[in-house]
Amino acid sequence: MTPNNSIVTNLRRALRFVWESGASWTLASICLVALQGLLPLLVLYLMKMVVDAVTTSMTALDAEVAFQQVAIWVGFLCAVTVVEILLTSATRFVSTMHAQIVTDHMFDILHAKSVEVDLEYYENPQYYDTLHRAQTEAPYRPTRILNGFKQVGQNAISLLAVAGLLYWFHWSIVVVLLTVAIPGVLVRLRYANKTYSWRRGRTPAERQSRYLNFMLTRDSHAKEIRLFGLGSLLTHRFRNVRKLLRQEQLNLETKRSVAESMTQLVPAVAVFGLLLFLAYRTMQGILTLGDLVMYFGAIQRGRGYLQGVLTSLTNLYEDNLFLSNLFEFLDLKPKVVEPLVSKPVSQSLTTGIVFDHVSFQYNAGNKKVLDSITMRIRPGEHVAFVGENGAGKTTLIKLLCRLYDPTEGTIIVDGTDIRHFSTADFRRQISVIFQDYTRYHLTAQENIWFGNTTLPSDHKLIEQAARQAGIHDVIARMKSGYETTLGTWFEDGQDLSIGEWQKIALARAFLRQAQIIILDEPTSSLDAVAEYKFFNNFHQLAKGRTVILISHRFSTVKMADRIYMIEDGGIVESGNHDELIFQDGRYARMFETQAQYYR
Repeated sequence: MTPNNSIVTNLRRALRFVWESGASWTLASICLVALQGLLPLLVLYLMKMVVDAVTTSMTALDAEVAFQQVAIWVGFLCAVTVVEILLTSATRFVSTMHAQIVTDHMFDILHAKSVEVDLEYYENPQYYDTLHRAQTEAPYRPTRILNGFKQVGQNAISLLAVAGLLYWFHWSIVVVLLTVAIPGVLVRLRYANKTYSWRRGRTPAERQSRYLNFMLTRDSHAKEIRLFGLGSLLTHRFRNVRKLLRQEQLNLETKRSVAESMTQLVPAVAVFGLLLFLAYRTMQGILTLGDLVMYFGAIQRGRGYLQGVLTSLTNLYEDNLFLSNLFEFLDLKPKVVEPLVSKPVSQSLTTGIVFDHVSFQYNAGNKKVLDSITMRIRPGEHVAFVGENGAGKTTLIKLLCRLYDPTEGTIIVDGTDIRHFSTADFRRQISVIFQDYTRYHLTAQENIWFGNTTLPSDHKLIEQAARQAGIHDVIARMKSGYETTLGTWFEDGQDLSIGEWQKIALARAFLRQAQIIILDEPTSSLDAVAEYKFFNNFHQLAKGRTVILISHRFSTVKMADRIYMIEDGGIVESGNHDELIFQDGRYARMFETQAQYYR
């Protein structure tokens, strides 16, 4: 993955993000920039008039009248200064609010893309590098570009006004100021590229340091880190990674600072050379003292404005380089493609689900995870997939949920290839609990409601789903009932046991009321008795709906109508429990091995 967008394209996209986030704020910023850009020339002119009025008053016959003239010009200068202060405050307010709005808008875009990308990307470490760089740049780069353009605009307006004044006096002054500024631009451009290349190359190290910090500070690793005494080891590794990054950045910034300092010496000397030139012309009587003050002020400000324009342009160039990281992420193409014209999804299965010679392999692997799977699941049938870890059972489920598309073959539901359905519409007909279900550190009610957000968040079916999953009594005993926050991340949160969390996930699946229910090791944290009771109840509740169950406990899967034994990505046996025991094959041997522990 390498950035390939042009500078103009990147900047245009960034400005579009800025405009979309708040057009009125953008217009306000532009107007304030234009006004601020014109004020410096007016200040220089008024300062000249003050100095000339003071000079004239020294030889004036009527001192009072002369002082009044000086006071008038000072009054104008004071008024302009007040306006400048008010504009600066207004600009700061608008910039702060606009930056926050742009940042929030970029988070929306980043989150939308993160949800959109296919699971396949998560199998690729390069994707994590891309995601890390995008997450780093998205919140603030567009705002920096907006501010960069505002700085360029404001400095350019002021520079043009001052340059016109200086050019009117002598064209060579403008040429000198432009010439001595060129080396600084070249140095900045060079080190912008060096900084970008360094940061891009060090993305894996940055991610590693974040991962180490994650392990050291999150509850998911806290128990093992303490039991195995890993704290000092992981801290030492984190410190070494950060030290390496810090030292490399220090070396780069040292060279950059020295080079930029050297390029500033010539412009500084040139300014005082021009001051000497102005002083000589004043001594010749060509310029007044007011002219001397005005032109020297114009030279100093002109140099500052030119420096500001060039710095902002080089910063924009650098921001463009880093923006390519964001756009590299936003331009990722989905692997699971929506159909141009989607077919309607049946609200109840009529002919069932067919896997027709389905094969699959992950991009990161060379071996097929599934190899020419062919089977049929009838409407309302309860089937179970069994086999050793890594046999391909969960991958089958992911393909059916269309989290991936098969490498070969097709999955057909009621006679239609599922690739012809709208993904969102089709997934609404599936309720699934994966082994690595999510624990939402939100209220108990929300944890269950997430299973079907088309319902009102306080719908009575939420409690019904909790009862079906056997978690209602636990929730009812909590301090705030269904409004209790689960987990310990937030104040007044109440944690659950692993088994209770699993029942919350089951309630979430029940609430969806889908025609296809998929349970991937749904009761692994329940004891054998609780599991048996659950499945006895579950099969009654799920009558009429198609159920796919993955479990390592054969006491559970024996209740299924049909059992598929999967091994090395293929189906090696199928039938109900009694048939498979009679065949005395792989399933029977595994069942007997497990059953002996319960005798």
